[in-house]
Amino acid sequence: MNAVEFILAGMLAAATPFLLAALGELVAERAGVLNLGVEGLMALGAALAFIVVYHGGGHLLAFVAGGLGAALLALIFAFVTLGLQANQVAAGLAIGIFGQGLSALFGKTYESLTVKGLPKLALPGLADLPVVGGLFVQDIVVWLSLLATLLIWAGFAFSKLGLVLRAVGENPKAAHSIGYPVILIRVAAVLFGGVMAGFAGAYASTVYTPLWADGMIAGRGWIAIALVVFGTWLTGRIFLGACLFGAVSLAGLAAQAGGVELPSQLLASLPYLVTILVLGIISSNRRLLKLNGVASLGEPYKP
Repeated sequence: MNAVEFILAGMLAAATPFLLAALGELVAERAGVLNLGVEGLMALGAALAFIVVYHGGGHLLAFVAGGLGAALLALIFAFVTLGLQANQVAAGLAIGIFGQGLSALFGKTYESLTVKGLPKLALPGLADLPVVGGLFVQDIVVWLSLLATLLIWAGFAFSKLGLVLRAVGENPKAAHSIGYPVILIRVAAVLFGGVMAGFAGAYASTVYTPLWADGMIAGRGWIAIALVVFGTWLTGRIFLGACLFGAVSLAGLAAQAGGVELPSQLLASLPYLVTILVLGIISSNRRLLKLNGVASLGEPYKP
């Protein structure tokens, strides 16, 4: 397998933690809530899911545990910011730190232990194609994440629920005036974002890298938040951005395997360098951000 085949074969799996967390954050931000605690939510979900799988609970139960644990933490964030009208940036940072601390506490006795991942499922015919065949050999979570991307895109584009979420994020006063429960909708969006972040962490610790190590999320939550801006709050662009960051993270490994004489620390930092570069380019286009941005993002609202 050459470098191109290696990157294509692993790109979707590497992108899945980014994609799941970013999709959840997209829904929350479309409803007008900025949750900067995604890193902590992912870390807690990863720890809980790993513990469940390690003790024989199975991957399905692990994902449920990871999603519920992160959702409970997200509920605390929702109570503080939507119920008590606290600053969303400060509360998100606090929740993120709290989640990482909980993950370190719960996972302390499982350091360096491993579990069994999930088998790959190949699409007949497509998996045998030269060069790109590896794209069509993925585990079930990758396929479900692609389905989730399609459903969220369709929901925002064609469903009443998507329109209501966007209305709540753009102008909560107007949405409230026509009878929509703004706070309840925002709480539901935050919980959905928490569940998706928990799923992302569960995938990272039990499928993509089925071992536990403190700090294994390693900034993926921050990249997921950046992806929402990178994709200018559009589902398709967020998916493409997740694939880009997945490919870049594998490119470092491919370069090392190919004998490129660069420090491993520099190669490992490639996704973060790309994040900074892309966000700088996107931020310079004020028209694009204004066109697709969320008008009331991060602003408190009290009926």
